[in-house]
Amino acid sequence: MGISFRWLIGSSWVSNLGDGIGLAAGPLLIASQTRDPLLVALGALLGRLPWVLFGLYAGVLADRLERRLMVVVVDLMRAAVLAVLTVVIVSDHVTIAVVLVTMLLLGTAEVFADTATGTLLPMVVDKQDLGIGNARLMAGDLTANVLIGPAVGAALFAAGMAWPFLTQSVCVALGAVLITRMRLPPFVRAAEPSHVGRDILEGLHWTWANAAVRTLTLTIVAFNVTYGAAWSVLVLYATERLGLGPIGFGLLSTFVAAGGIFGTAGYDWLERHASLANIMRVGLMIETFTHLGLALTTTGWVAMAIMFVFGAHAFVWGTTSRAVRMRAAPLELQGRVGSLYSIGVFGGILAGQLVGGVIAQLWGVTAPFWFAFVGSALLLVLIWGELGHIAHAGEPNEWPAA
Repeated sequence: MGISFRWLIGSSWVSNLGDGIGLAAGPLLIASQTRDPLLVALGALLGRLPWVLFGLYAGVLADRLERRLMVVVVDLMRAAVLAVLTVVIVSDHVTIAVVLVTMLLLGTAEVFADTATGTLLPMVVDKQDLGIGNARLMAGDLTANVLIGPAVGAALFAAGMAWPFLTQSVCVALGAVLITRMRLPPFVRAAEPSHVGRDILEGLHWTWANAAVRTLTLTIVAFNVTYGAAWSVLVLYATERLGLGPIGFGLLSTFVAAGGIFGTAGYDWLERHASLANIMRVGLMIETFTHLGLALTTTGWVAMAIMFVFGAHAFVWGTTSRAVRMRAAPLELQGRVGSLYSIGVFGGILAGQLVGGVIAQLWGVTAPFWFAFVGSALLLVLIWGELGHIAHAGEPNEWPAA
């Protein structure tokens, strides 16, 4: 799919390795500074909150500025923040306040970097290749961010508290360097940028007017509320319901990642043999019955098998939804449309986590899974017909050929 796509893939894989290292090292650093559950939870929240706070503005900037330059500048800023954190740790001046501020800065920078990066793929590959292109990017995310990165991060933290953050800084900086090697075709922007609020409204109006992207966005918000509710108590479910220890709990995530690799590896075959609407319908059925299966089982290996199937669905869904959105959105709106979708992803999860915690406290650790099953089933019935609009998401758009 071209040399620019290969540079994008290389940058994505290297950056995801750094992010995966941070996924393990960040919580370990917080736990080394405090045992207060509220502060530990705040550290996790600060990684997702910036999407809700700054996602729309990041989308506007990605559509106004030179996107490749935006990714490079923000990633170099992230690398600098990590380098400063490394120096603070080595000099033994680290505190919980410093760590939490760093998490907020990194989370905010990631919003702008990821939003701009998400607009690059449609600029360098043809529309028919967006599905397989996204599958390759998702495979890197799974391999580097989910499977390899956290294990490397934990091992580096055990060797020395500063090592994982130094390594992450190098990975992020290298990812920025690789992005500079891309060659992007020009596209026409507005002669003069309008007001930020007007740009945001333009993205909102386009998203709502396009049947496929509107369906995708509403679906991801609703289903992430049910998903977030169930997964908010997963660690308690694993220990209390399944009787798993720390290793068993970790294996649940490993099986999700393994299923995701299986799903993305076969995505090109799947896209050739099934319509986009049917891929999504079957996927949402799998997600719905995942919640039911977890609510019913008390056996660890059964739960792990369910997680494997769920992982295959989750990453096939992610690949398909990104491809549909990229094919449908005009190039000059890719940043705003993509940021709206990401806000739906993280906003739905945050709302679901709050709901799940309350439900579990009132009715027990399996109650959020029953809530997720019933809610997902009702939502699927309501949107079943609307998913057919996705079959028309490949209509021609006004942008230059890659």
